[in-house]
Amino acid sequence: MRKTYLLTPGPTPLPPQVCEALARPIIHHRTPQFQAILKEAVEGLKYVFQTKSDVFILSSSGTGAMEAAVANLLSPGDTAITVEGGKFGERWTELCYAYSVHTEIIKVEWSRAVKAEEIKAKLKATKAKVVFTTLCETSTGVTTDIKSIAEAVKNSEAVLVVDAISGLGVIDLKTDEWAADVVVSGSQKGLMLPPGLGFISISQKAWKLIDTARSPRYYFDLRAAKKAWAQADTPFTTPVSLVVALNAALKMLKEEGLENVFTRCRKMAEAVRAAASALGLKLYADASCASEAITAINVPFGLDGEKLVKTMRDIYGVTIAGGQAELKGKVFRIASMGYLNEFDIILALSCLEKVLYQMGYKFELGAGVRAAQEVFLK
Repeated sequence: MRKTYLLTPGPTPLPPQVCEALARPIIHHRTPQFQAILKEAVEGLKYVFQTKSDVFILSSSGTGAMEAAVANLLSPGDTAITVEGGKFGERWTELCYAYSVHTEIIKVEWSRAVKAEEIKAKLKATKAKVVFTTLCETSTGVTTDIKSIAEAVKNSEAVLVVDAISGLGVIDLKTDEWAADVVVSGSQKGLMLPPGLGFISISQKAWKLIDTARSPRYYFDLRAAKKAWAQADTPFTTPVSLVVALNAALKMLKEEGLENVFTRCRKMAEAVRAAASALGLKLYADASCASEAITAINVPFGLDGEKLVKTMRDIYGVTIAGGQAELKGKVFRIASMGYLNEFDIILALSCLEKVLYQMGYKFELGAGVRAAQEVFLK
């Protein structure tokens, strides 16, 4: 008998309620029955986004929502500020280049988060229309202080865009209260769904840019999405089963309560960090900005990081994530988001200990698990 366990930063495990919803007979997407489901989904998303502004569901991954933000907010030749503190911060820059947007880049050491003062200074020095940031940089395990950045941006003419793909439903993000103008996310992380849905929220300040932007757009034209939504509809075919499952996931989040979700994810991340420390491992992200969604841990000197991840997955059925880009083979990452609880973390840590021990890394067996249990017992 072989069991498998998933502790990656997307896809995350699917709850039974979501699996059941995905298995229901499909209905046509242009019917009153589906319109009712769609309305319920959008209202649920507004709860998770913590916004009263427009929220749209896109048939794409989270990157599609990112592209929608760039294409709809900016015209060729406009200036935008992007923050590059990891692989996904760099994606904002790449998308801006694709749409001929002049990009002022703030480069941040990958283990640290950008400071609001850096963004404020760049805004003063440029005529940027948009500031692109990342709530949780999945590649590094760093969380950005969006609240302070929003405070720095809100009194300017610029629009703040937040990539919350791996942070939504995991890390507190008060979209309206903090004045985050545009927030993008995806289905396969904190929302506990398969990949395939992108989400985007739009403030009134952002709509002013959308209405005047001249970038080419068709499938991701948010003006078309707004027009369709006036009739509780979407401009193109919607992944019906995914939206049905979305309602099941959103119901679970509402029943648990956002604050309780944030607390659960934070405690799991704290347990992983405590375990790493007890095993003599070094965390990659600086303690001041360590993420509650994903923990990146440096591979011990002399060990093969890719082999460690592969052994856990292929031999023992426990899937964690390796490093990306320049961190490939140098770090491994354990998620603390979505349909996970403390016993999933304990199991993953026990497997990690076993594989590290087999690879010749010396430590007291059980030290990491014990440290994690102490966190959970607080």
